[in-house]
Amino acid sequence: MHSMTGYGCGQAISRGTKVMVEIQSVNKRQTEILINLPPGLASLESDLRSKIDRILHRGRIIVTISASGSSAHHRPALDSDLAKRYLLQFKQLQQELALPGQITIETILRSPGVISASEQVILDSSTRSATEGALDLALGQLLQMRAKEGSNIQKELLSRIRTLRRVLAKIQKLQPRVAKRYRALLFERVQKIGVDINLDNDRLTKEVAFFAERSDFSEELSRLESHLDQFIETTNQQQAIGRTLEFISQELGRELNTLSAKANDAEISQLAVLCKAELEKIREQVQNVE
Repeated sequence: MHSMTGYGCGQAISRGTKVMVEIQSVNKRQTEILINLPPGLASLESDLRSKIDRILHRGRIIVTISASGSSAHHRPALDSDLAKRYLLQFKQLQQELALPGQITIETILRSPGVISASEQVILDSSTRSATEGALDLALGQLLQMRAKEGSNIQKELLSRIRTLRRVLAKIQKLQPRVAKRYRALLFERVQKIGVDINLDNDRLTKEVAFFAERSDFSEELSRLESHLDQFIETTNQQQAIGRTLEFISQELGRELNTLSAKANDAEISQLAVLCKAELEKIREQVQNVE
């Protein structure tokens, strides 16, 4: 079992080109891969995306790649708007102070921010090799973190499943008394309205039998046990299991709702509420599973 949250960082150098890759993943029902690449490496995006998609099956994955080294060259950039603002401010200051002299292009070009040099990476075999190597390292770290977190989630899920089973066992023990309690309650009500009837009356027996059939939740208990077994088996699988666990959790919820509706017993209803509360915590954790 793997979590969807994690972080990985990798660095590789090939023929003087250094590439740094950072990967962060967070929860998301579907797979979403966002890659931030230097302009010179833009053509690698498709290959990198395919590789990540083969390894990570669920979550929002943010990849940031930077590169520097011998394959990079500097490209100057001129900020014309900033240069014009400098010129305007210089002229205003000259007028206010009544200063002589000329404002030259050299003065403006030396002003901070007017000219900047950005490093542009050139894609070649060394850059590609360094990028792939750094990505592999980052993915390895990310997978380790997701596996560790997934192990913690699995322990908590299994603990809550055991709690569910204990409560369901209590419900199963209480099941035989439901019809008996209904029979006693029905007899008490009949006596209160002044009708002379004994416990062996056919109509009373038929009514109790009908209630017992209508309130029988044996099948729901059996299906709940089966779903719990399937849940545990699924947590031991290594592939992406998050959606499967979500589906099983939904089925558990449906069976608990049916059981609660059929039981018509205050104590069993309270125990069913405890099961639903525990199941809600399970659902929350399942949202973190890949």
